[in-house]
Amino acid sequence: MTNAAPQRISLDIQGAVAHVRLARPEKLNGMDFPMLRALVRAAGEIRRHRHVRAVILSGEGAAFSAGLDFAAVTRKPWEVVKAFVTLGRSTNLFQRTCWCWRELPVPVIAVLHGRCYGGAMQLALAADFRIATPDCELSVMEGKWGLIPDMSGSVSLRELVPIDVAKRLTMTAQVISATEAKALNLVTEVADDPMAAAEALAAELCARSPDAVAGAKALFQRAWSASIRGAFAAERRIQFQIMRGPNWRIALRAGLDKRPPQFRERSFRR
Repeated sequence: MTNAAPQRISLDIQGAVAHVRLARPEKLNGMDFPMLRALVRAAGEIRRHRHVRAVILSGEGAAFSAGLDFAAVTRKPWEVVKAFVTLGRSTNLFQRTCWCWRELPVPVIAVLHGRCYGGAMQLALAADFRIATPDCELSVMEGKWGLIPDMSGSVSLRELVPIDVAKRLTMTAQVISATEAKALNLVTEVADDPMAAAEALAAELCARSPDAVAGAKALFQRAWSASIRGAFAAERRIQFQIMRGPNWRIALRAGLDKRPPQFRERSFRR
C-alpha cells in the first residue's frame, strides 16, 4: 500500500508496521503546505487500519527534515491565515500536523538523520520514541526566524525537559548533536543504524497486545501531567476498555499455556 500524498510523503504498510517517509529530498524534506496536509491524511489513514501496531516515521535523502520551508509557505499569505484557523477544533493545521501522531492509538518511532530543525523537531517530539544517528543535528529553530515553536512543541518539551532547558533551546535556537539531545532526554536512543533499531523496537511492540500498547500510550499521555486522582481515574477507564476487548484474554491464555499469542486487530479506541 502506498502514497497518501506521493508528491510529499510516502505511506507503506508492511504487515503490522506502517512506514511514513517525508519525500521531498531535493529540499531536505522542507515542510510546505502539501506536506503538512499529507502528514495529517496519513495519520488518519493509519488510524483506519486497525491491524497496524507501530509506525516508523523517517525522511528520504540527506536529512529527516530541515523544518518548515518558509519560502514556500510565505508565498501564499492567505493560506498561512487559513492554516492558523482552528474551525472549531482545538488545533490548527500547523499543530495538527504533529499532534495527529500523538493522538494515533499506536506507537510512533521517529528515525532521525542529518538535520531535524524547527517544525521537524516538533514533529519528532510528537513521536513516542526518537532514534537518531550520532551526527544528526537538532534545533528548536523557530527563534532564528523571530518566532516561537507553535506546532505542539510547547507540550512535548514540557514533558521531556525542565523549563529552563526548554527556554534556552527556544530562545537561542541552539543546534545540538544527537548525543547532546540524548543527554537532555530529547532523543530516546543514538544508533549508527537508526532504521534497524526502529524496526527492532517495532517488532518488540508488535509482539505485545495491540490493545495494551495503545492503552499504555493513552494512559501516560493522559496521566503524566494529571493529578494523582486524575491518573488513577485514567488507569481505571483505560483498563476497563482494554478488558472489554479480546486481546487481554488471548495474552493471558498464551502466557498460561506458555505459547506465543495470536492477537486480533486492535479494539482499543482513544
